Amino acid sequence: MRFDAGRVVISSAGHDSGRFMVVTGADGGFVYVADGKERKLESPKKKNIKHVRYTESTIELSGLTDRKLRQTLRALATKSTLQESE
Repeated sequence: MRFDAGRVVISSAGHDSGRFMVVTGADGGFVYVADGKERKLESPKKKNIKHVRYTESTIELSGLTDRKLRQTLRALATKSTLQESE
């Protein structure tokens, strides 16, 4: 499993469990994730890769703002919820 920058993941552990986040970087067994609200792009959270679930979605990070990131992740979460209910 590759956690490249821009990959959308779902947090599976911690106080942010169930929240969609985007990977901003990786370091060994850890990834740095941001959601644009609690964790801004300028100060991402360091999470163990065991505590995130991989998704197929990606987001282009160049020129991305925290506001645009929140909107994009919210749209992905809504789309995912709709697909699960069908």
